[in-house]
Amino acid sequence: QLRLVESGGALMWLGGSLRLTCAASGFHLGNYAISWVRQAPGKEREGFSCISEHDDVTVYIASVKGRFTISRDNAKNMVFLQMTSLTPEDTGVYFCAAAPDCTTAMAGENDVWGQGTQVTVSS
Repeated sequence: QLRLVESGGALMWLGGSLRLTCAASGFHLGNYAISWVRQAPGKEREGFSCISEHDDVTVYIASVKGRFTISRDNAKNMVFLQMTSLTPEDTGVYFCAAAPDCTTAMAGENDVWGQGTQVTVSS
């Protein structure tokens, strides 16, 4: 069974930092592009970062570029999201997802999804 599990979500204050972890089981993360997707209250899911399947090229949308860093540890079969300078606009449920490539992943057409972890940023 292909499975992704996110962890690390928390209640944070404005300006704080947080690291999320995405752990895979049943498949090797290194063969997939892994994206982070978030869903803010009352809004649609938004893919905001991706790390490519073989050469670890990273992609970020403008609102998180320079604040968030995606990385992977293939030996641990994990992907991480380091978030800094958090704002209330970063509040939402954060999902990791796997796709054949980042173009597909950022379009939301992922093959495997995690269950999500809640990040709340208070001012």
